[in-house]
Amino acid sequence: MKRFDEICVVGFAGLTTLLLITSPVAADDVVVLTEDNFENEVGQDRGALVEFYAPWCGHCKKLAPEYEKLGSSFKKSKSVLVGKVDCDEHKSLCSKYGVSGYPTIQWFPKGSLEPKKYEGPRTAESLAEFVNTEGGTNVKVATVPSNVVQLHGDNFNEVVLDETKDVLVEFYAPWCGHCKNLAPTYEKVATAFKSQEDVVIANLDADKYRDLAEGYDLSGFPTLKFFPKNNKAGEEYEGGRDLEDFVNFINEKCGTNRDGKGQLTSEAGIVASLDSLVKEFVAASDDNKKVVFPRIEEEVEKLEGSTSSYGKVYLKAAKNCMEKGPHYAKNEIDRLQRMLDKAISPAKADEFTLKKNILTLFA
Repeated sequence: MKRFDEICVVGFAGLTTLLLITSPVAADDVVVLTEDNFENEVGQDRGALVEFYAPWCGHCKKLAPEYEKLGSSFKKSKSVLVGKVDCDEHKSLCSKYGVSGYPTIQWFPKGSLEPKKYEGPRTAESLAEFVNTEGGTNVKVATVPSNVVQLHGDNFNEVVLDETKDVLVEFYAPWCGHCKNLAPTYEKVATAFKSQEDVVIANLDADKYRDLAEGYDLSGFPTLKFFPKNNKAGEEYEGGRDLEDFVNFINEKCGTNRDGKGQLTSEAGIVASLDSLVKEFVAASDDNKKVVFPRIEEEVEKLEGSTSSYGKVYLKAAKNCMEKGPHYAKNEIDRLQRMLDKAISPAKADEFTLKKNILTLFA
């Protein structure tokens, strides 16, 4: 692979054809700074570390997971802000602060818009040490366990060839820049689907385990292959490399209904074969609801797998509608939403969301 100078020079557009076309991953704990909000956030009552980057810059992409880790580590600090500026979008702001290459990292002391350039290593640990020294803090870098299953010689067949699991595998090499760029997005994919017991997001160091990788016709890194329950020969993943692309692919292939944050969508739990019966039930008079209900029971008995458990929620909703009156569904939806607005476990959030989705059909 070709090597480049330590930083990408501003305007060196030719690099774009050599780099994976994805922008640095957005981090919830890194403040996005713009020309409109920069001076409201920086130079105020806390110090600020700011990364000036370009979406096409390979070194910026390599820094992204480390910078995101830094942002997560300092998210509870009231005396330090970790932010970033997209210099393609805000050229005048970057020019104002003398940015001539990407990424440029600058420290703005509390109450000052006169920055000090960071020249150290681009790791979360080194950046944190710098910020602690400049900002008078004592923050340790957060360590977040990975939700990506690490494959190796002892577990590859057990995980990938398991016919009860849909498995997405990234074949990567530690030295591959594109693999490093993909890593933070791939981790988010794994996190989004960690609650799906039959979906596995995994990777394999194809440089270290060449004997395993050679059997899968790899032409470059990263190569992604999908191993559904019914096809353990595997199929090439040819979709995009953004979080949304992966989420849409898995939802379509695995029958899941997750968004990029791992939350269930409004389609989760909905059983198409029950649609017409539910509409008939809702439109019927109280007496006729009792006539439609046994037909719903009959249809639910035909359901298999996860839809069988959804069917039980349908039956309970219909029964309660008959017993508790026409306002039951709306009142229960409101109650569930109040519960969802609280800090609850992911499992409870899934349970309440499924019930809420189904009850919406009865409201």
